[in-house]
Amino acid sequence: MAEIIQRGIEDKIPELEQLERIGLFTKKEVKSMLKRSTTLQYKLFRTILSKEDFIAYIQHIGYQFKREEIEYAIIHRIHTTFRRATTRWQEDVQLWLSHVAFCKKWSTKSQLSKVFSSMLAIHPDKPALWIMAAKCEMEDRNSTENARLLFLRALRFHPDNKKVYQEYFRMELLHAEKLKKQQQELEKAKISVNEYEFSPEILSGKLAEVIYRNATQKIKGADFILSLLQIASIFDFTKELQENILEDLQSQHTDDSLTWDFMAKRELGVAVTPELQTARGKATDTNRKEERCCAVYEEGLKCISTEAMWTCYVTFCLERYKRKTNVQELKEKRRARLLGVFQRAHDAALLKEDLYKSWLQVSLASGDAEATTQIATAATQRFSQSAETWSLALQVLVQLRSSEAARLFQEALGHVSPKESLPVWLLQLEWSEATQSPEETESLFQKGLFSSVATVSTTMKQKYLDWSYKTGGYKKARKTFTSLHEHRPFSKAFFTRMIEIEKEQERPKMNNLRDYYERALREFGSSDEDLWMDYIKEERRPNGKPENCGTLHWRAIKMLEGESVERFTAQYTLLQTGHV
Repeated sequence: MAEIIQRGIEDKIPELEQLERIGLFTKKEVKSMLKRSTTLQYKLFRTILSKEDFIAYIQHIGYQFKREEIEYAIIHRIHTTFRRATTRWQEDVQLWLSHVAFCKKWSTKSQLSKVFSSMLAIHPDKPALWIMAAKCEMEDRNSTENARLLFLRALRFHPDNKKVYQEYFRMELLHAEKLKKQQQELEKAKISVNEYEFSPEILSGKLAEVIYRNATQKIKGADFILSLLQIASIFDFTKELQENILEDLQSQHTDDSLTWDFMAKRELGVAVTPELQTARGKATDTNRKEERCCAVYEEGLKCISTEAMWTCYVTFCLERYKRKTNVQELKEKRRARLLGVFQRAHDAALLKEDLYKSWLQVSLASGDAEATTQIATAATQRFSQSAETWSLALQVLVQLRSSEAARLFQEALGHVSPKESLPVWLLQLEWSEATQSPEETESLFQKGLFSSVATVSTTMKQKYLDWSYKTGGYKKARKTFTSLHEHRPFSKAFFTRMIEIEKEQERPKMNNLRDYYERALREFGSSDEDLWMDYIKEERRPNGKPENCGTLHWRAIKMLEGESVERFTAQYTLLQTGHV
């Protein structure tokens, strides 16, 4: 092993001497590099190999130098080291990609193909690597033929992969575009194109159409066809191909809402007529286009009246409604059209839950309180067990100060799962505080305090304490705390809020604070190091007893569990040294 390493070091000496002669390194730096290289070489020939040692050696032998300052031998050595590393750790894709990146950076194109070939032999199951390899052949090596062969090989391993077909399709169109540009340049330069091979089939996109046909036989669905159509539309010579794809879409996928959605939106692309260039004229033209779009959606609904179809229609109308216009008449037509589609989708029981929010917002903005109330009620009837829908509807009713609110709050708590009912409770509390008497709000708190759901009960305790302090001052807050401090479950916020209230008083009582802290620690002292630190800091203040801190520290260490002990120790040390 020593002889091999020594021979490798001797091979480097001429390279390093040359770098010294051109002034890139000093004699001292060359010696240092030789020493470092020897150390790394020994690591590479150990019995137990480490991937990190290979990476360190690659970085050492020249990865960081400028291209013109690296001789062929150094680049060759880096490739050799990469090959050894990827042979040893074949499963590490990132290591392979590092080698690819090196090949690209230093323009070693012949090596690039070899690296991809070796990598794909090990990782043929990764479509993204096939696509990357094909793109490199096309873009870096200017070899369409090799790129095509790679895509064909990829399809043997991944015959149903959408992305492989999409990129293969794109590649053939890019190749055709490139040939067209070359042909045009030759014609412009008045050079005979007969000497060059410009296949009419490739130039017209016929080869890409073959790929399209093969792809759509393997992969079904309007979404895939539309993805290929979108790629084709980028190229200005694919009009015939696009028409063929559209024909397939309309003849084979009328049962898919995406087809109708696409066909409807195409109506927006019609050019504005010359006589309609004024603001009002443009608005009239826009309205006509939108009406034509809606006519296509209506036709689609005759074929497939599904939730997906209605969602496409509603979403289109909603997007158009949100578009800005200074023409009031267009605004009103868009709103009326949208509200009508919302209503029809709801009547068909095919309006998605999340779209009720948009419907309520549009109706609310229109100023029709009665209609908005009806929509809110209808939404809760349609999705009677959804806490989100109830919360949304109740927020709107509270905003409208609707007389229906009180009844619907009770209905909501009856329909919604208790585990999901907290948002409804909080909204009802907010509404009660704003519209009902203190006695009625108190009664509502009492119901929530003893809920069987822990999150509701703990949150209501904290809210009740806050409300008591706000409406009755310190005495009422203290009375509320005393009445609840033995009724589990608790939240930490319930105790910390009472601590805050005590400290807000003109003369806070330290004994009361100790009582609150002790009760909090009884519940959360095994996991919350911050609570212990706050208690210790409180004792260090003028009203406290600093001599109690040692005992608190001892108790904390005994009671805290797991990583909390370490965090507490670190914080306590910082406090003791004056860094907190």
